[in-house]
Amino acid sequence: MMDIIGGAEASAADLIKDVSEATFMQDVVEASQNAPVIVDFWAPWCGPCKTLGPALEAAVTRAKGAVTMAKVNVDENQMIAQQMRVQSIPAVFAFYKGQPIDGFQGALPPSEIDTFVAKVVEAGGGSADGGLGEALEAAETMLAEGEAEDAAQIFAAVIGEDDKNAAAYAGLARSHLAQDDADQAEAVLNGAPADIAEAPEIEAARAQIELARQAANAGPVADLRAQVDADPNNHQARFDLAQALHATDDAEAAVAELLELFRRDREWNDGAAKSQLFTIFDALKPEDTVVLNGRRKLSSMIFA
Repeated sequence: MMDIIGGAEASAADLIKDVSEATFMQDVVEASQNAPVIVDFWAPWCGPCKTLGPALEAAVTRAKGAVTMAKVNVDENQMIAQQMRVQSIPAVFAFYKGQPIDGFQGALPPSEIDTFVAKVVEAGGGSADGGLGEALEAAETMLAEGEAEDAAQIFAAVIGEDDKNAAAYAGLARSHLAQDDADQAEAVLNGAPADIAEAPEIEAARAQIELARQAANAGPVADLRAQVDADPNNHQARFDLAQALHATDDAEAAVAELLELFRRDREWNDGAAKSQLFTIFDALKPEDTVVLNGRRKLSSMIFA
């Protein structure tokens, strides 16, 4: 599946090298003509270097060849350090097309290291995620076109490369849901790491699973509509009608019925109308007009 995600993975020896004064020109200046090179100036006695170096290496490795890394021991290569005007370590410089384009001194937290590497990769016209973003886009397109099984394979492959990719877990769950397997979809989400369990993509997939299960038990729209028309205060019938409407892919009409139910009795069934509205909102994209209009109308009722 690696060919789908972005090609064969470069070896660590190709991505990260110990560089000396004799090899600096070849491994940094010349190599940066093809892709950016991050140069890490360090020394064995430097405490912060022992944390920064491995974090940089991990970020570079994740980029899968979009950037490489050169490690320069300043004790053994003082001339290079002097030429780069390195006054304290750790010191990091990024080269592209033979010229330094960015850099920093001192240790950085992991999130800022990832941001730095991403900026350097983008400066070279590459992708800092090693092509995983493109793979996700391809899988989403397949899923939208009804090729759920093929999409599931790509989502699973992305998880194999990045086991904390919330979008991949959500996509894999939705692929199973598209194949009418809500139980397997839920199992995928339950298997996601705890630190991404509440990511928006996963919350959306959970909401879609809940709505799919409701749809399986939804009654006929016409009969439920007749019940509501006969007795507008039949709250259970209106709630069931909203579920049935959503099961027919009419989210806008479902939201309208739930808003009407909330207007009539917001406390009915422990606030079921409001809870169902949030489930529908969570299942849709935040910028969807159904979500935007529905949230606005609900807020106006709550704060009226």
